[in-house]
Amino acid sequence: MQRGTAFDCCLRILTLRDHSEGELRKKLSAKGYQEPEIEASVARVKELGYLDDLRFARSYASSALRNGKGVGPRLKLELSRRGVAGAIVNQVLDELAQEYSEAGLLAQLMERRYPGFDAATASDKEKRRIVGYLQRKGFSLSAIFRELKAHED
Repeated sequence: MQRGTAFDCCLRILTLRDHSEGELRKKLSAKGYQEPEIEASVARVKELGYLDDLRFARSYASSALRNGKGVGPRLKLELSRRGVAGAIVNQVLDELAQEYSEAGLLAQLMERRYPGFDAATASDKEKRRIVGYLQRKGFSLSAIFRELKAHED
C-alpha cells in the first residue's frame, strides 16, 4: 500500500526518528516500492543530509550506553542488525570507548537496576541471575566480577 512517492515515504519515515540506510531501504521495500525508486530516493535523502549512517550510529550507540541498553559486543550486534556498515560501527565504538568506561557504565547500571544489592549476602542464584543479565547487555565477565567484588566490600 503506497502513498505517494518513495521520496515522500522516506521523508515521513525520517520525520519520526533517525534511521540507518539499511533500515530505510527495508521499510521502503516492505511498503512495495521498486528497487530503482528506492535507490533514487535514498540517494536524494543522503544528498540532502537527512540520512547519515555515521550520525545514526553515534546517536543510537550513545543513547544505548547512557540508558544501559548495551555495550561492546551487544551494541556492535544491534548496530549491525540495523544495517550499519562494520567500519562505521567500529569507528563509533572506538570514539565512544574514550567517552564512556565499561566500569563506570556497569556501576551506573548496577545502581539503577539493583539498588542496595549486597554481593556478600546475596545467594548464588541471585548472583547468577545478575551476571546473566549483565552479560546479555554486553558487559565482559571480568568487569562484572570486578563490580560484584566491589559490592562485597
